[in-house]
Amino acid sequence: MTTPATETVSAGAGRTFTDEAWERAAAIRAAVDELPFLRELEAGTLPHEVFTGYLAQDALYLAEYGRSLAACAVQAPRPDHLLFWSTSAARTVEVERVLHGAHVADLTAAEPSPTTTAYTSYVLALASSGSYPVLVAAVLPCFWIYDDVGTRLKERIGDLSAHPYADWIGTYGDPDFAASTAQARAIVDEVAAQSDPGTVARMHESFRRGVQFEWMFWDAAYRREAWPV
Repeated sequence: MTTPATETVSAGAGRTFTDEAWERAAAIRAAVDELPFLRELEAGTLPHEVFTGYLAQDALYLAEYGRSLAACAVQAPRPDHLLFWSTSAARTVEVERVLHGAHVADLTAAEPSPTTTAYTSYVLALASSGSYPVLVAAVLPCFWIYDDVGTRLKERIGDLSAHPYADWIGTYGDPDFAASTAQARAIVDEVAAQSDPGTVARMHESFRRGVQFEWMFWDAAYRREAWPV
């Protein structure tokens, strides 16, 4: 992929938690852009069996991620936060049924890979820990990385009518998804602004770990990762 997302955010009065978290993750985001999975997906040369294997793992991941979003809703201190996270949890299930079902005949046949298991276990453990700020920072990368990648893919490719993975690119390059990502960012920034320094530090840790897991997820899908024994 070209045009890597390694831009930095200028320091200033308007600098937010998510501005800083995004900048801190610049090296990982640049590594995301170099992933063979995304380069070949953009070119339309990604083997179909790799893509369907990825979608099967993504369906397994999203089922647990939806529970994490529901946990955000349960722990949300404000009604508008509760509404956003609960709506996002429902939409996650919709994505699983529509996008994944269009490519994978039997979504129940797959077993969670080591990376899928690690990622979902990490976020669900945070959901159980009871720290709403740390949890919302951890779930944000799944919004933001996909929005960033999908938007740039769509911009570079342009006409998707003949692209073999047009529906995937269109889903995550959609302005509505970008708007949801912006709303998630706003919530995380609001929560961070009301948190003590120790909690903000843990929010940075969970956000960074989420970005790392996003890299690992696409890498594992490309390698068709399976349990070694």
